[in-house]
Amino acid sequence: MTAAAATFEVLAEPSRRRILDVLREGERAVGELVQRVRLSQPAVSKHLRVLKEAGLVEVRPDGQRRWYRLRAAPLADIDEWLEPYRQLWSDHLDALEAHLERSE
Repeated sequence: MTAAAATFEVLAEPSRRRILDVLREGERAVGELVQRVRLSQPAVSKHLRVLKEAGLVEVRPDGQRRWYRLRAAPLADIDEWLEPYRQLWSDHLDALEAHLERSE
């Protein structure tokens, strides 16, 4: 399985995507993530473990608290994988635009 495929598999879970959306704003403690994504603490912790194992988040211990932050590197792998598909869409949209202009 490629790195991008493994990352897609992890991101298939909507709650994990919501957690990443919150972390996109900056580093957060588990308690704040629980409030923001409206899941139980055990559920958030489970999702954070999966995200950490996939390399999408990293944790910084600070006394009793654990601070989580987004790691963008695995998302860059997805971005790289998607690039040829973006070009495909762009080509199709350019062709549609040309067709519509000819139809006018």
